[in-house]
Amino acid sequence: MTQESPFYLIVGLGNPGRSYEKTRHNVGFQVVEAMAEKHGWSFRDVKAFHGLLAEGTVGGKKILLLKPQTYMNSSGEAAAVCASYYKVPLTQILVVSDDIYLSFGRLRVKTSGGSGGHNGLKSIESHLGSQVYMRLRIGVGNRESGDLADYVLSPFQEEEKQKLPGVVEHGVHSLELWLNQGVVASMEYASKCREENEPEKKLGE
Repeated sequence: MTQESPFYLIVGLGNPGRSYEKTRHNVGFQVVEAMAEKHGWSFRDVKAFHGLLAEGTVGGKKILLLKPQTYMNSSGEAAAVCASYYKVPLTQILVVSDDIYLSFGRLRVKTSGGSGGHNGLKSIESHLGSQVYMRLRIGVGNRESGDLADYVLSPFQEEEKQKLPGVVEHGVHSLELWLNQGVVASMEYASKCREENEPEKKLGE
């Protein structure tokens, strides 16, 4: 019988470089950065993984937070190398990404599915060789007009910027629920989240 890996890998999607830091496409980076900061973990550059890696423990589980530095369209390369090195099974991998089909502030947790046209998720699927992996999708709002690439690489509007810390907090809490209580708890929490800045108070948790 194969022993379960002690490692859980959470991959935040985004593009490296200061010019991309505050864009909609980088909200995956922001969520894993916030989780690392909350728990006092630091990212280090791991050339072999083509990314920045932070490590720690949550509820006795060993957690790996990965920020691929390959640019969005090749994110799967970094995720697959890291997962292979630590022998992390698909059931213990979660990818955090932006989602233009969800209104700003909405969260969705899924255990499988297609990429929805997201190039980072396409790369993850290609390199992992499966669509069956956890994903936390953060709503960044749909564009009303104009080019899609321009939209996802644009910064949030001022009103959205005020609410973004709360949205990121929702994301971190959803990840912690996944680790501590399992998929269903994380899904239920995500389905309740909207744009409130204090999810625990709002939901009475």
